[in-house]
Amino acid sequence: MRDINEIMPKIENMRWGALMNTPPTNEKVNEMNTMFPHDGRWHTVFEEEKQVFVDGIRIWKKDPKSWT
Repeated sequence: MRDINEIMPKIENMRWGALMNTPPTNEKVNEMNTMFPHDGRWHTVFEEEKQVFVDGIRIWKKDPKSWT
């Protein structure tokens, strides 16, 4: 599986990027501003209740405070 940063374009002066399955609200953008480092890298964000399936693999939604 390829990393999202190998696929998505490099955008000049981009702090971070998010590939999402739903359009973000202003509140969600502000939340992601605090979560993602300003290093110009892309992140994949799934907006689901508790879980999402990617290529048949279950991925559970976690509280950002519990991330390591």
